[in-house]
Amino acid sequence: MPLSTASAPASGADRIALVRARALAIRRSAFTMVHDAGLGHPGGDFSAADILASLYFGVMRYDPGEPRHPDRDRFIMSKGHCTGAFYSVLAQAGFFPEAQLETYMQPLSMLNGHPNRNYLPGIETNTGPLGHGLPVAVGIAIAG
Repeated sequence: MPLSTASAPASGADRIALVRARALAIRRSAFTMVHDAGLGHPGGDFSAADILASLYFGVMRYDPGEPRHPDRDRFIMSKGHCTGAFYSVLAQAGFFPEAQLETYMQPLSMLNGHPNRNYLPGIETNTGPLGHGLPVAVGIAIAG
């Protein structure tokens, strides 16, 4: 299957409306996840929602059915303090069922406090120390 941006509307006004709706859905989902788990960082989630919605539903090329496609656009999440938003956008983009968001931060869940590329499709690299995303992205780019 060819890579494409997730069903982005053609007109600018429709694209803006889609991104705003997706960002609001990300915020709602992230808030629910953090509230239900009693853990997380809602401020980080809320601050990342617009850029995640813009990238995943208006800019990036990816195929949730083939998450390691060699021609995909890669998103490196350096700030691990926004897992609620990151997991929400990945679920909305079709990388895994949205129902799985209900397991956020639960024992044995694949939706941990820091994303792990070995647990979920769509995650390019694990997060950890703040600020490590740039050197990781440079290394990935150099490696091809």
